[in-house]
Amino acid sequence: MLRFADFKPVSLEDREVFQEHYQHYPQMHSDNTFANMVCWNHYADYRFCKAGGSIILSSTIDGVTAFRCPIGPEDPDLLDDVIDLSLREGGETPLQVLDPAGEAFIRKCYPNLPLHPDRNFFDYVYRTDSLADLPGKGYATIRHQVNRFARDYNYTIEEITRDNLDDVWEFLIIWCEWRDCDSMPILAYEKEAILFAVNNFFEIGLEGWAIRIGDAIGAISIVGPVNRNMAVVHFEKALPETYRDIYKVIMSETARELRDRYRYINRECDMGAPGLRESKTRYHPACMVEVHYTTRDDLEACCR
Repeated sequence: MLRFADFKPVSLEDREVFQEHYQHYPQMHSDNTFANMVCWNHYADYRFCKAGGSIILSSTIDGVTAFRCPIGPEDPDLLDDVIDLSLREGGETPLQVLDPAGEAFIRKCYPNLPLHPDRNFFDYVYRTDSLADLPGKGYATIRHQVNRFARDYNYTIEEITRDNLDDVWEFLIIWCEWRDCDSMPILAYEKEAILFAVNNFFEIGLEGWAIRIGDAIGAISIVGPVNRNMAVVHFEKALPETYRDIYKVIMSETARELRDRYRYINRECDMGAPGLRESKTRYHPACMVEVHYTTRDDLEACCR
């Protein structure tokens, strides 16, 4: 029987564990990536347990725990154990489904179990070439804004390395002051997450780019792998009041840097924010990575 006490926090030392496991069981959603979990662990208390050749993930936010379907070989008994653990230890929505393979398996095992879509946490996935080239009428406005930026500013794009990491840190301090990161809890959590990412950039296995205008950095992107064909932009920060349209430029320049290695770019979810949803939709996603959840009542009715 699975016990919550068997779950351990995701830490920097676990990178190879997830790297090796995800080679056999590739992921699609950004929230399951090692980098996301280790950077946001102060907020969501990500934990994992290995059982039956699978990894089982949990997260605890504001004292409420939810578990995820096993990531690994199809094992009905293990799935039942996770459901039982979810009912014992989880909240009102105790089981989350972020892995498409896990969704297919749970639907096969429990065809009558309702899986409720959580649209606010669907990831947006784009073709890398589309973000790099901004082709056709659908991207005409964005392409015009990027070209105007290139005319207005003599900028360079540079990879984030050990040589410029201090400059990136200084940029983030300025960004946090401009954004007033300590004014709201979620911004404070994001500040801690991105500073952790920069402090442990190479240990986590991240890469990224910066736009430099003169001596100053005006924007950065921090990127990690999801699977062989997909990268995820974990963080993208800029100073748009100083440099008009710079967010569009760092987005497109990052895609150009990634295009030879990744067919797709995951730009994460919109969290239900109307402005963010409109912005992400404007870039014409190729697909969405769906998220579903189950309720306690549904699990009791269908799985007990």
